[in-house]
Amino acid sequence: MPPGPRATAGEPQADPGSGAAPLAVELRGITKRFPGVVANRDIELRVRRGEVHAVVGENGAGKSTLMKTLYGEHRPDEGQIMLDGREVTFRSPADAIAAGIGMVHQHFMLADNLTVLENVVLGSEPTRGGRLDHAEGRRRIAELSDRYALGLRSDVLVEDLGVGDRQRVEIAKVLYRDARTLILDEPTAVLVPQEVDELFGNLAELKREGLTVIFISHKLDEVRKVADSITVIRRGTTVGTADPRTTSTRQLAEMMVGAQLPSPQTRTSTVRPTPVVELRGVTVTDADGRALVDAVDLTVHEGEVVGIAGVEGNGQAELVDAVMGLRPTTSGAVLLGGEDVTAWSTRARREAGVGFIPEDRHRQGMLLDAPLWENRILGHQTRPPAVKGPFIDRRGARADTARIMRDYDVRAPGPDTLAVALSGGNQQKLIVGREMSARPRLLLAAHPTRGVDVGAQGSIWRLLEDARAEGMGILLVSADLDELIGLSDTLHVMLRGRLVATLDPATVTPEELGGYMTGARTTAGAA
Repeated sequence: MPPGPRATAGEPQADPGSGAAPLAVELRGITKRFPGVVANRDIELRVRRGEVHAVVGENGAGKSTLMKTLYGEHRPDEGQIMLDGREVTFRSPADAIAAGIGMVHQHFMLADNLTVLENVVLGSEPTRGGRLDHAEGRRRIAELSDRYALGLRSDVLVEDLGVGDRQRVEIAKVLYRDARTLILDEPTAVLVPQEVDELFGNLAELKREGLTVIFISHKLDEVRKVADSITVIRRGTTVGTADPRTTSTRQLAEMMVGAQLPSPQTRTSTVRPTPVVELRGVTVTDADGRALVDAVDLTVHEGEVVGIAGVEGNGQAELVDAVMGLRPTTSGAVLLGGEDVTAWSTRARREAGVGFIPEDRHRQGMLLDAPLWENRILGHQTRPPAVKGPFIDRRGARADTARIMRDYDVRAPGPDTLAVALSGGNQQKLIVGREMSARPRLLLAAHPTRGVDVGAQGSIWRLLEDARAEGMGILLVSADLDELIGLSDTLHVMLRGRLVATLDPATVTPEELGGYMTGARTTAGAA
């Protein structure tokens, strides 16, 4: 599909005779440079009042940088930001919020030990007599909840909420501060299909009230479903615009990455009879003795992908941590290649052939203030190419980092670039390259394609499929239900720390899987 028309700086806000809504946001010729990198180059973005406008592009295309510019997190080197036809300059997010722009980040910024009310009003508390006016806060939250169909309960602790409800609290935080333009960064990344539908219903309410939504996503089918218009960015500049009513998903993918949209699909079964890892009655409890993982029995064989589906917070992360040795088990046993490794350290398990793609790459997978070559050797610092004799081999580590950057399309100036300078998707590709390069016999893959574009997603899927064919056992946790269904040989559902269903990936639908994940379906009918 040819690129759509580029916006021009001299173009009027709206044609009075066309009936088109005026522009809420217009970015003119935005350029942003960082040392060694031009993140945005002459970008044009035009968003009309009262529409849902999607911004799509591959990892490192500059979407996040552009949105941070609009939200006041940094200033552009060139170009103009126009709000409702008026040029503005933001020195901080506080300036953007005061101008009516709010942002819901992909990783929620909520305090679990506070209530919904306390999270929403934090920093903008209504007061009476110098104290928090709870009644006024509840009234305003109830008003927002009713107006935008958010279904919020002011006095519930955030730690007791599911992912979808937490996201609505984040939206309420923005609306509470009178935002008229909302930026949503990958808002469906951790939602099951039912929650995605609920979010899209919320967005429809926002539109009806005249609010504007800028929606960043890698899920092109969802973009086409919810967006009124789409801007495509490639390698830091605007490629064009698209109408979701007339543009197919494959055409969007081609605009983004110059290739057709990949799909996860396993080949002929490669499952072998030899178990790689066995969990026998594994239980993990928290400090209060509450079971986070409850008597789980599970086996991954050579050449098998075992998928774990579940709404975030139901024990999947703790299960993976227990297998990796990052979290102690309260009872039960972990066997690796038939050997009991329950008491082994994380390093011993790594050296025995366990690879790990963590759920949270910033907390468990990277040192953001360290260069890429140092991140390349994390967890592998006892083996070549990280070491030569008893010493770190910096030259070997740099050379192998450069290889990973080439092989896995990690876009950065070089191995000495700090990890914090990379986009989230490029950080993820570095981690995947690091773990796959060690050729583990068991790979713990927690959300391996979270935050990556469709091109990188397809590459990671192919890597997992090829590793499976060569005999690697893979324990896959993902919020992408199509990914789970397409890649898994065996598919389990985890709810409240227990495996509640085992389903056939060849026949189950995402909607059915989502029903088991939320408890709407019982184990009846499960394999």
